[in-house]
Amino acid sequence: MSEINATVGASTYQQIKRDIIFGALQPGAKLKLDTLKQRYPASPSTLREALSRLASDGFVDAPQQRGFFVTPVSHDDLIEIANLRTLLECHALRVSIERGDTEWEGNLVAARHKLARLERQMLSGDLSEEETWKRYDGEFHLAMIQACNSRNLLSLHEKIYDKYLRYQMLVLTHRGSVAADEHDKMLEAALARDADLAATLLEQHIQNGLRHAASALQAAATPKA
Repeated sequence: MSEINATVGASTYQQIKRDIIFGALQPGAKLKLDTLKQRYPASPSTLREALSRLASDGFVDAPQQRGFFVTPVSHDDLIEIANLRTLLECHALRVSIERGDTEWEGNLVAARHKLARLERQMLSGDLSEEETWKRYDGEFHLAMIQACNSRNLLSLHEKIYDKYLRYQMLVLTHRGSVAADEHDKMLEAALARDADLAATLLEQHIQNGLRHAASALQAAATPKA
């Protein structure tokens, strides 16, 4: 594969993945090549490769001889993903706190500053930058674990985090000042190099978000009277 084709393939993969995560491609939707060609500037072979890669990552289902579909969502799947995220992220955080240097601390503080600005904006009632808010949220969580310096761990975490993010965007809700306070406490514990407290706070943060998302998901699935 040429360098140009590889770049197009990676870009197509990222575009489709983003549209799945942020809900432009809904759970269970059939992904027809003719339709996708109108949406993404790529050849049929490049689209198939991107969909096959997304299938291996769990964002697309590819039943034999039936084409490609956006992976459905479920309450049980959400719980499993949240628990996997807890397992991976808490471990990575402990290692990161042990190994992190001054540069790690600075990046973490900067990531929290960016996220805090968006949180204040959301709390004021301005919801115009919801996608940016979630991106900054992800950057903050990544900054906390970046110093673990494990390519395999960070790669696994990225896939699980993106699956968790898809559920959050599907039933987009904001836990307001509670979540913001949790972020501040995690930052303080990480900078104080208190790995036990930081990991405990992170686990509580993820599980609180899980309960919030699961409740919203159930409400969205309940038929209106």
